[in-house]
Amino acid sequence: MPWYAWLIIILALGLPLSSLLLLRDSAKKLPLSKEQLERIKQRNREQDALDKER
Repeated sequence: MPWYAWLIIILALGLPLSSLLLLRDSAKKLPLSKEQLERIKQRNREQDALDKER
């Protein structure tokens, strides 16, 4: 294969991979207070109960 075909293959594989790595590195945890975390857990329990009823 010619060199430019290899270049296209490398770019086609490298661009999505590099964008996923950049997205992973830029992700930050969302700081939640204990009250907010408890409200989220309570909502999850309520939704699980509703799902079991269906």
